[in-house]
Amino acid sequence: MTRKRKSKPTFKNEGEERVFWETHDSTDHVDWSKAQRVRFPNLKPSTKPISLRLPVGLLEKIKTEANKRDVPYQSLIKVWLSEKIASM
Repeated sequence: MTRKRKSKPTFKNEGEERVFWETHDSTDHVDWSKAQRVRFPNLKPSTKPISLRLPVGLLEKIKTEANKRDVPYQSLIKVWLSEKIASM
């Protein structure tokens, strides 16, 4: 038996849409049985540049470790920070 779906509302901005979906059941508007899995291979997470002051000796040690692993030192810092947060 096919259920009658409500039409999808239109929103003025993303914040309004977020509030709506946080307070309403999507099954009233979307037939999830017809959903298909998709991939976004080129989607990158949002990043924000920061300025971080490190002692010169510490930065040199980080760069040395990054060099050993053949990765950019900033990427290595991100990996280490992520691992530390995940282990908390």
